[in-house]
Amino acid sequence: MSRTIVIHKRALQVFALVFFLTGTAIADRGPVTNLPLPRYVSLKAAEGNVRRGPSMTHRIDWVFKRRDMPLRIVAEHGHWRRVEDRDGAGGWMHYTLLSGNRTVFVEQDLIELKARPNDGSQVVAQLEFGVIAQLGKCDEIWCQLSASGHRGWAPRSSLWGVEPDELRN
Repeated sequence: MSRTIVIHKRALQVFALVFFLTGTAIADRGPVTNLPLPRYVSLKAAEGNVRRGPSMTHRIDWVFKRRDMPLRIVAEHGHWRRVEDRDGAGGWMHYTLLSGNRTVFVEQDLIELKARPNDGSQVVAQLEFGVIAQLGKCDEIWCQLSASGHRGWAPRSSLWGVEPDELRN
């Protein structure tokens, strides 16, 4: 066996080990969906069991009980997605419990929802810590939200569920 083939075989073994241990590909793409990892989704159901491993035989560690709660998918395995909440708690959930509808968690108390994406704009509402809002467009600083019948713009820095550099049209 030539040295080149041995090196390639070793690299493939390392990649397989990383994939097996983490459930993710090194290229930051899910092995099942080919979608980016990590990525954000929301809880579709009113309740969702979070399991220790990617099957129904694994024990339930958590039960998320907040419909539309934003979650971050960090790994995939078959019909299962490894998710984390804003505190880093999580585990494996069946993909049918998750939705691609984007929501965010308000991280600061009484943030101002503005009519336009600038500091001088009129305040249309205030959102309390813990509010879950539907996510719309995002520029470098502001994200458009809708919550409790109010629609406006909030600073991205006060939200969990959107990446710091993520732009949305």
